[in-house]
Amino acid sequence: MKLILATLVLVLVMVVGVQAQWYRFPGQAAGGAKDMWRAYSDMKKANWKNSDKYFHARGNYEAAKRGPGGRWAATVISNGRETIQRGIGRGQDSAADQAANRWGRNGGDPNRYRPKGLPRRY
Repeated sequence: MKLILATLVLVLVMVVGVQAQWYRFPGQAAGGAKDMWRAYSDMKKANWKNSDKYFHARGNYEAAKRGPGGRWAATVISNGRETIQRGIGRGQDSAADQAANRWGRNGGDPNRYRPKGLPRRY
């Protein structure tokens, strides 16, 4: 009986905790989309050879740090972008891009992909 009661209390606490946070998801998702856009814009401004994996990882990393909504936005944007790139015949390095995306989303340091000489402001 004690085990059943303890399990019910644990489930209730988890459900209430998750339900109490639902309102944060949209803000996290919007912030994550903004992080992804900033990384893309920085990549275009930097125009640095072999830097795309770094910016992929950085955008996903920053978005995922916002919480579940940011992680969701990073996943949707990254997967959507890679699907479009493959669809128009520009997805030659799609697997490597996706690996950098996952690395960043899972909390890996984006500097793993940082090319030598990329200005510090990025």
